[in-house]
Amino acid sequence: MSENYNIPFWIYLAVVSLFVGGAMKKILAPHLSVGPTLVAWLGATVLVERLWGFCLPAIPLLVLLAAMGCIYSRSRTAQLPNLPAQGKAVFITGCDSGFGNAAAKRLDSLGFEVFATVLNLEGDGARELQRSCSSRLTLLQVDITQPQQVQQALLDTKAKLGLRGLWGLVNNAGVCLNLGDAELTLMSNFRCCMEVNFFGTVSVTKSFLPLVRQAKGRIVNISSPAGEQPFPCLAAYGSSKAALNLFTETLRHELNHWGVRVITILPSSYRTAASSNHAHWDQQNKELLQGLSPELLEDYGEDYVTETKNLFQSFSERASTDFSPVIDTIVQALSSPQPQARYHAGLSLMYFIHSYLPLSLRDRLQKKRFLKKTVMPRALRKKSGLDANGCHSNINTCEEKQNLQ
Repeated sequence: MSENYNIPFWIYLAVVSLFVGGAMKKILAPHLSVGPTLVAWLGATVLVERLWGFCLPAIPLLVLLAAMGCIYSRSRTAQLPNLPAQGKAVFITGCDSGFGNAAAKRLDSLGFEVFATVLNLEGDGARELQRSCSSRLTLLQVDITQPQQVQQALLDTKAKLGLRGLWGLVNNAGVCLNLGDAELTLMSNFRCCMEVNFFGTVSVTKSFLPLVRQAKGRIVNISSPAGEQPFPCLAAYGSSKAALNLFTETLRHELNHWGVRVITILPSSYRTAASSNHAHWDQQNKELLQGLSPELLEDYGEDYVTETKNLFQSFSERASTDFSPVIDTIVQALSSPQPQARYHAGLSLMYFIHSYLPLSLRDRLQKKRFLKKTVMPRALRKKSGLDANGCHSNINTCEEKQNLQ
């Protein structure tokens, strides 16, 4: 009987270790160091294994553990009231629209002194901030890729702060251009994403860091899951965000002894002004097609490139327009006495898929969930005798497949 018990037992223990360990990491890692977290992980696993010996059902037991974890996490938050906003200054980049614009309004309404940068002081976003915010908000025209503009913004901020430091620096400005396969992505797009999303953020951070250190404040970097997960057709954007993530984590370790908290926020998919603009997508696609070499365009085909554009456009149109999960997280990162090092703002099924599932299953689900390509590259179609939809051109059985699409 013992031989029949051993195999299921170890399978069971491995599965329980995976899920309970992942839950403990999710719940406790922001609050504990590596040693106590590992002890909690192993202790919870052994506890579940022992309780299983008393014939407690596994599913109710896991639900109970999850409920206890949520209660614990909420109790910690409830014991520590948020820090007051009065007298605290926050500098936010990229406030023309999207997260930056919404965050500037919320932080101003809470009583923070907000320095909001925009690319265009005469634009709709800047005018909306002037109209809806208090006199505490200061608008600054800054292109974060231009060092002289960053330095001028620093001087203007210092002039208003006087002898005070800067409580919060929110690096929000970012760009995503010409979505497509890595081979099709123009080098200018790789450079542009790196200049804005990485080098621009590094430039602003290094410039304003002395003010943040003076206040023992916070640096909040708005990144993306694309910097951690290999989303198809986001090589340029994802690479820049991956560089930003590593920079942020390194900075977090280096500034710990200064009393400065460094936080990464990874929003899920949201629809911003540019992503809901059909003309924007058409212009991006046109520029990409014009920039491709004749050889690449022949190998992939214009229909392949255009389908990618259509898929991303459709994906963005289904994305949420409610920025409140991201804005709430920014406020929490700036106001919590014990902010987490990383926040995932909004529901993200892809985060669970990437973190917990095997690679083969992860790849399959990612293709079905994120980018459902139906058009194959032209060269592969010719080689295999397939039409644009991946079907054999001389067989009529493709009608059913095309009807299902």
